Formats: sequence, structure tokens, C-alpha cells
Amino acid sequence: MATQSTYKYPWLSLNLVFITVHMMVWTAILTLPYAIGSPPDYKIGPLPGLFFTLAGLIHALIFYGNAYLLYPKLFNRRYWGLYLISVLFLLVGSFQLKHALLIQWFPEVNPDFTTNKFIYPPSIGIFVASLIYRKIIDRIHREKIRKEQRAIQLDSELKLLRSQINPHFLFNVLTNLIALARKKSNKLEPSILRLSDLMHYMLYESQQDKVLLTQEVDYLNSYIALQQLRFGDDVRMDIALPQVNETKNLRIDPMLLVPFVENAFKHGTGWINEPTIRIHLTVQDEMLRFNVSNKYDRSLDTNKDKHSGIGLTNVQTRLDLLYKSQYQLKIIEKDNLFTVNLVLKLT
Repeated sequence: MATQSTYKYPWLSLNLVFITVHMMVWTAILTLPYAIGSPPDYKIGPLPGLFFTLAGLIHALIFYGNAYLLYPKLFNRRYWGLYLISVLFLLVGSFQLKHALLIQWFPEVNPDFTTNKFIYPPSIGIFVASLIYRKIIDRIHREKIRKEQRAIQLDSELKLLRSQINPHFLFNVLTNLIALARKKSNKLEPSILRLSDLMHYMLYESQQDKVLLTQEVDYLNSYIALQQLRFGDDVRMDIALPQVNETKNLRIDPMLLVPFVENAFKHGTGWINEPTIRIHLTVQDEMLRFNVSNKYDRSLDTNKDKHSGIGLTNVQTRLDLLYKSQYQLKIIEKDNLFTVNLVLKLT
């Protein structure tokens, strides 16, 4: 139960550590005279240890009063003057309070230059420490907010990229179905069933942050089967996808691999002479290697339009956002052969 609470509310554990550290530091400061002094008064210089303990409480008031009250509320252009006045009152008040402690509690001690060294400089030093502490805390807070905003931005960008991929893919598949309908092909019905499987994955599974690699492979199989129903023996296909036991429990961002396959069928068919498409996917030691290649003749590519390349551009952007230095992507166009090589570290 405790583990679940910590996971659900991580700020509880962070705040607990923060409070514990502060308590340990101030406990050390307040008890220091009794650790380095000698009984019965545990004196440090001319002053008894009890004075330093009481002065430590005053220092705590300066530290937290400035760090959590004066600085956050008044340290700005509008209240700058009021902040300086408040700090002055805080420091002068601490001086007066220490003098009062000496007179009332320790009348045997005569205030002089030596005792004054334990009254004025510590208060000023604690105030400076409080100022530095507050600036560090503010910087950490700003960095935390920046990271949270960046995470929200990345999530929005990924959702946008996925929404761009799905309509683009659907447009291409519907075009294929229209071609089958015009031919009055008996392959139309099984093609629609395949499309139903694909739509289920796109609508439900692809909304997750990560899916099992087996699900992504099943999606590729369905997509390729849909294309095989359309082209039959007109397109030579060399397909090698891993079995379920080869992928273990590895996960991948959904709809990450299909744009490469979609691009191959879109630009590797049509008027291409003896069109050939090769799709190989291997997984070893959490390392995914994906190779897609197709014959390509730019002069004969009737499928190229102003939206061409949306899938490849988006998938590369998603790789940058999600996997950063954990992937290598090479896109090569040479000798009428368009080749994509992706190496991706999975978890």
C-alpha cells in the first residue's frame, strides 16, 4: 500500500526528504555548541552554549522569514523598496533580540567587540544564505515547470503526428479498395475485412503510449495481406517478419513502422517494371532492425503529389521525440532502388 501511495503521489516522498534534510541541518546547528563546547556552560568564546541555541532559533526565523515570506511576496519591481525595508527590520530586530537575550538571560556577559562578533555577522550571513537558497529553489522550480510544459508539448506533438498519419494511411487504403471495386474483384470482401482489423488497431490500440511489438507486427501482416489481395502476383514481395516468441514482451510506439511499408507500396508499384518490395524485420537482444526496399523510378511515379512523404517525415519526427539517440535511420535512393534501414533500441 505504501509503495502504491509513493508511486501515485511522488511529491509526498520528495517533500518528506526535503523536510527531513532541513530538520537535520537545524538540529545540527542548534546542538553544535554542546558538541564542541565543554560543560557546564559549553562555552564558545565568551558566550555559553545556550545563547547559541537561542540565537539559532532567531537565525531560523531570518532564514525562513526571508525565503518563504519576504522574498516571494516582495522581491519584485513593484515592492522592491518595501522588501529592503522589511529585510532591514528583520535584521535589526534580530540584533535587538540577541542583545535582549544577553541582558536578560546572561547578565554576567559584558557586551563588547568580541561578543558583538556573535550578534551581527551571523544574522547577516544567514540572510545571505537564505537569499541564495531562495534563488536556487526558484531555479529548480522553473526547471521543473519547463520540463512539465515540454512533456505536455511533446505529448501534443505526438498526438498530432499520429492524427496526421491515420487519415493519410486510410486515404491510400480506400484508393486500393476503389481499384478492386472497379474490377468487380472477389477480393473486395476479404480486403474490407482486413481493413476492419486495421481500423480497430488504429482507433483503439494506437491511442496507447506503447503497444506490444507483436501487435505492431500483426498490424503489418494485415496491411501487407491487404496489399497482396490487391496486387496478387503483379508485385513480387519478399516478406520476413518475426514470430511471436521472438519479440518477447518488447514494446514500441504504435503505428511507427507502417509508414515505411506504406511508402514502399505507394511508390514501388504502378508503372514500375517488375515491381519488387522487400520487408524484413528482425529482433535480437532488444535491438530491432527493419529493412524496407522497393524499386523506384522517379520519372514513372504517378503517385507522387504535394502530400507525398508525410508518413516518412512524421515517423522521423516521432523517432526524434521518443527515441532520441536510441535509433539510427538511413534512407537511401540509389540505382532505382529506394531503401529504408531502421535500427531501434526497444525496452
